[in-house]
Amino acid sequence: MRDHVSSVWKEIDNRLYQKFKFTDFSTAFAFMTQVALLAEAQQHHPLWKNVYNEVEIWLSTHDAGNKVTQKDRQLAESIDQIFLR
Repeated sequence: MRDHVSSVWKEIDNRLYQKFKFTDFSTAFAFMTQVALLAEAQQHHPLWKNVYNEVEIWLSTHDAGNKVTQKDRQLAESIDQIFLR
């Protein structure tokens, strides 16, 4: 079960950042699996970290000099949609 989004995506150091919190590790990992499949389909892979029930994601576009682009914003929106299901 999803717990909540701790905040909206923030732009920090030329990256979009978001922290997602879940009720347990299994749910967090299932979320990461869905995001991984989405990212692979879009050929746009996040930097992320998982510790128990929390997943942190950073997005930037490497081809654009590691800056935030529309591609990142679109992926962030898609990730939010997965989270809210």
